[in-house]
Amino acid sequence: MSNSSSISHFLLLPWAHTKQLQLLHFCLFLGISLAALLANGLIISAVACGHHLHTPMFFFLLNLALTDLGCICTTVPKAMHNSLWDTRSISYAGCAAQVFLFAFFLSSEYFLLTIMSYDRYVSICKPLHYGTLLGSRACARMTAAAWASGFLNALMHTANTFSLPLCHGNALGQFFCEVPQILKLSCSNSYLRELGLIALSSCLLFICFVFIVFSYVQIFRAVLRIPSEQGQHKAFSTCLPHLAVVSLFISTGTFTNLKPPSISSPSLDLSLSVLYSVLPPALNPLIYSLRNQELKDGLRKIIIYASQKE
Repeated sequence: MSNSSSISHFLLLPWAHTKQLQLLHFCLFLGISLAALLANGLIISAVACGHHLHTPMFFFLLNLALTDLGCICTTVPKAMHNSLWDTRSISYAGCAAQVFLFAFFLSSEYFLLTIMSYDRYVSICKPLHYGTLLGSRACARMTAAAWASGFLNALMHTANTFSLPLCHGNALGQFFCEVPQILKLSCSNSYLRELGLIALSSCLLFICFVFIVFSYVQIFRAVLRIPSEQGQHKAFSTCLPHLAVVSLFISTGTFTNLKPPSISSPSLDLSLSVLYSVLPPALNPLIYSLRNQELKDGLRKIIIYASQKE
């Protein structure tokens, strides 16, 4: 029996037990992280430098790219370090920081996706009021609210989780620190307070989900009433990337956390954790850039300018 005050480090779940497979996982994570850093960095540069992209939709997309970068930089570097140096250890403070940052960026991303669905709703269903409802001040306030909500949510869960007594060792069944894995180490009945906070957060996230679904029901009804096929195509081209990102984000996270215990296994849990923690930040820029012509033009200008500088 031990408590949290006597734990100096945690042991993360290893990806493999042979050096060859560990190096393979290191190369895989390196490739994914470099692709995510490059793609999200290009989006941030294109939106920041392209004056024609200084609109609410691309302002929210810039913030979404920042959350994707945060998610990748929170979990992947430590996993790469452990695979390369054949270790499982992460310090107590490092684990707490990882829990806080991952919850912060993940919560902020979900709130930003909710705001982006409102942006698409106003753009298509109430275009005459777009400038009034989504002015620069309104966009700044909504974005600040998303980041602040993510910060408070992460702070609340991190502080409460690491105040619990831990009596079941220090081995985590995940390649990074997250709240559900730490709760498994807590003493009996001591985690009920954190489960209450998780239930409260889940209710808030469910409200956001209902808002997103309602927004897209109204959007599709409005799009189908557009007489021209070209108008419908333009409306869909701005909505489908966001809908694809929302679907990827929600489906991977929901299945990972609500899958039946009967199909749970360490290897499956590791693979699913990559689906919701690593894959979306790497795929989001690709999804947006494939469907949005304005963004593709902005990225093309950035690449041409960089090649001319060389």
